[in-house]
Amino acid sequence: MRAPSIMQTEKVCWQTGRTDNLHLHHIYEGNGRRKVSDENGFWVWLTGEWHNQDSRIDVHHNPNCGLDLQLKQECQRTYENIGHSRDEFIKLIGRSYL
Repeated sequence: MRAPSIMQTEKVCWQTGRTDNLHLHHIYEGNGRRKVSDENGFWVWLTGEWHNQDSRIDVHHNPNCGLDLQLKQECQRTYENIGHSRDEFIKLIGRSYL
């Protein structure tokens, strides 16, 4: 079951604020982290362009655009700010991004 996002309360693109062509993006993925992301609300809405449809800017095809790391860091900060420790985060994800 997917928990509500800890990063957003509205269904809008995290990057642009748009409400069209939205894709759910798991901030941490691979090695069981997608399930952890679902269970802990580590996800955001992104437009298709920012998610996986424009290789110049999208989070999956262009790690140099900085969005992937920005989301990982902001999500970890949010998780820690809502009462969790860095050690708890590392146990879930395997490393710190801060």
